[in-house]
Formats: sequence, C-alpha cells, structure tokens
Amino acid sequence: MARLASGIWVSAYLARLRIFDIPAFVVAHGDDTAGAVLVKLSTLDGQARAFMRGFDLMSGDRRWEELAAGPEREVDAAIARQREFDPDLWVIEVEDRAGRHLLGEDGLQ
Repeated sequence: MARLASGIWVSAYLARLRIFDIPAFVVAHGDDTAGAVLVKLSTLDGQARAFMRGFDLMSGDRRWEELAAGPEREVDAAIARQREFDPDLWVIEVEDRAGRHLLGEDGLQ
C-alpha cells in the first residue's frame, strides 16, 4: 500500500478535528511528502501528551505511540529535542480539555 504524503494527512487530520470543534494548529511545518508527524495534546490544565507514529515490529502496522506525557513544559522540551533530531518533523498542537485527539479513529491510524 502506498503511503499518504504527510501534508495531505495533516490537512485531513485538521479537517477531522474541525468537525468535532477541537482546536488544532500546525506549530512546525515539516516535509510535505515524507515528514514524520508529531501530535501534541494540551488539556489546557498545564498537562500535555505527545504522540508519534511508530511501527509494530510483529505485524509491521503503523500505530500512534506516546512519546511524552506530563507537565506541558516537559512535553514541549521533549518535542524540541525531537525537532533537533528531525528538522522535517511536523508538529501539530491539539487543545482539548477532554483529552480528545482522534488519532485512533479510522483513517487516522
């Protein structure tokens, strides 16, 4: 199966979030074709989580994995380290008090 270009996936993700009135912003614009995508979820209470897609080694399937969680400033520091390592990285910030990010929904995995 061909992999969807990162820029197209990001546009589709932002559109899906808008349907549910979940605010989201592109904080760092990565490579349009093959940049990895990191999603930061801020629950607007000083806490945050960051997710990146990884691979299940047994099945080869892609899945979202938690990169960091805790106080927002610590999550931001983890994201900054990741960006130093990968300048083509997309960073999307999602803000939702209920903790919704929709990453487990069909078409977003």
